[in-house]
Amino acid sequence: MKPILNVHVLPKLVAPREFAGGTAVVIDVLRATTTTAYALAAGAREVIPCLEISDALALAKQFSADDIVLGGERQGVAIEGFQLGNSPEEYTPDQVGGKTVILTTTNGTRALVHARQADEVLAAAFVNAAAVVARLSDRERIDILCAGTDGHISEDDVLLAGLLVDRLQRQAGMVYRQNAQAITARESWLSAFALPQALGAEQLGPDQLADQLRNTLGAQNLIALGLDADILAAAQIDRFDAAPRLDTKTFRIRNAED
Repeated sequence: MKPILNVHVLPKLVAPREFAGGTAVVIDVLRATTTTAYALAAGAREVIPCLEISDALALAKQFSADDIVLGGERQGVAIEGFQLGNSPEEYTPDQVGGKTVILTTTNGTRALVHARQADEVLAAAFVNAAAVVARLSDRERIDILCAGTDGHISEDDVLLAGLLVDRLQRQAGMVYRQNAQAITARESWLSAFALPQALGAEQLGPDQLADQLRNTLGAQNLIALGLDADILAAAQIDRFDAAPRLDTKTFRIRNAED
C-alpha cells in the first residue's frame, strides 16, 4: 500500500483523531512555527506552547524567573507583561539562550494541540523546510496541518504545505496517496514562482518569497501592525537545519534527534 500524504488547510476541517498513527506537521508560517524555529536555533532549551495566557502564566510559576521567557501574542499584538512578542527575530541568544520559552499565540499553538494525537508532531516553517522533509522521508503516513488565521485559510501556510509536498514527492523516493488539498497545495507552490525556482533548480531569494507572502491574510495583519520585518524573517528558506519536535506527553518542543 502506498504511503499517505495529506494536507489539511484548517484545523476545523480535520478531526483530531485522524492524526492518530501517523506523523503530523504543523505549519504557522506567520508566525508561531517560524518563531519556534528561531528560538531553538538561538539556544532555547525548549518551547512550551500554551493555549491561553492564563495557562502560560500559571506554568511560568513552576520555574525560576531566570530560567524562562514568556512570549506570544493575541491578534498579532505582544501580550502585556510578557518579555517577548511573536516576532521571530526577537528570539536571540541573549534573550532565550539556555532558557525555556513559554509561548502562546492566536493560531499556531491551537493547531499544535489539535494535532497532538499523532504519534509524532513536527513544527514546520520555510526556515527549516529541508530539515523537516529529511525527518519525514521514511514516514508511512504524513498529515500536514495549516494553522490558518482566525479560522480562515491563509495562503502563507498553504504555500509551505505545497513546498513540503513537492519536496517529499521528488526527494523521498516514494509515491504517495494524496488528498485533494495536498495536490492543490503543491500546485499553488509551483505556480507561485518561476518553475526552476519553485523546484529548487534556481535560488529563490527571501525577498521574492516575502513579496508572495505579503499577499496572504496572515501577512496583511502583520503589515497593518507595522511588523513587515517578520515576513522577511519567515521567508529565509532552509536557514536552520533542525526540525522542532513536539513531545506529545510533556507538550514541550525541542529539536528532533535521530
